[in-house]
Amino acid sequence: MSWFTRLLGSSEIPPKPQRLDYLNEALVLERQGDYDAALTSYRLALRDTPDDLRVLQNMAIAFSRTGRLDEAVRAYRRSLELDPTLSGAHYGLAFLLIKRGDTGGAEKHLQAFLTQPPAGEEAERWIRHAQSTLETLRHPTGGALPASEG
Repeated sequence: MSWFTRLLGSSEIPPKPQRLDYLNEALVLERQGDYDAALTSYRLALRDTPDDLRVLQNMAIAFSRTGRLDEAVRAYRRSLELDPTLSGAHYGLAFLLIKRGDTGGAEKHLQAFLTQPPAGEEAERWIRHAQSTLETLRHPTGGALPASEG
């Protein structure tokens, strides 16, 4: 459509504006260390697709890294409402619950993670960490719990 036609008006339907890819924008911002801006992009992504599991889980990680643990817990729980088998959400939630002192809840989520663990070489590290933490929760010896990896 020419500028003249736009100026005078036209019966043509204007093209739809393109949607921004808020998820990828948020991931780039996270890599740059700008978690607050990433969270804004994640919120915008959720506005477009409220049940997007990838957005919810990445949002939970960003909330964790900014110290907003209650919001991180909510994001992980929402993910698990949508898909109770999400191993990453069980893993992340377990370690947030440990920080809150909810060892019973943490055990439940570590067990769920270990029931359906992710596959691959890198996953072995997370599986060993979950197993070690679960063992410590079940049989405390007075030592500290392993720190969250991630």
